[in-house]
Amino acid sequence: MATKRIAHTAWEGSLLEGKGVVTLDSSGVGEYPVTWAARSQEANGKTSPEELIAAAHSSCFSMALSHGLAQAGNPPTSLRTEAEVTFQPGEGITGIHLTVQGQVPGLDEADFIKAAEDAKANCPVSQALKGTTITLTAGLG
Repeated sequence: MATKRIAHTAWEGSLLEGKGVVTLDSSGVGEYPVTWAARSQEANGKTSPEELIAAAHSSCFSMALSHGLAQAGNPPTSLRTEAEVTFQPGEGITGIHLTVQGQVPGLDEADFIKAAEDAKANCPVSQALKGTTITLTAGLG
C-alpha cells in the first residue's frame, strides 16, 4: 500500500529578506525556520531545503543498507550515515556525498563497501535524485 507524507512551508516576504517555517505535518515532530541566508551562507539556527534533503537521503540510505545487509545474512549492529548536499547559488544542487561507518559482525570491508554501493544506487531517495552526482565513502569501524 502506498503511503503519502506531507510537509508545508509558510513563507513571508521576498527571497532575500523573507523567512519561512517548514512544518512536518504527517509526523507532527516539528517546525523548522528557513531563510535564503541559511541556504546560501551560514545556517545560523535555521534549515534549508538542502539540509532536509540530506536528512531524507541519510535516513533512506541507512534503511536500504541495513535491509540489504540483513537480507545477505549480516545484519548491522550500527550504521552512521552522513549526507552532505552541496548547493551553489545560481546552479542548484551540485552533488551529494554519503559517508557511512558501520559495525557489521562477520562482514569484511570489501563486502560492506559493495553493499553500501548497492544501497546508494537503489534507495528510493537516490532514485529520486538520479540527476545529481552522488558519491560514497564507506567503511567498517
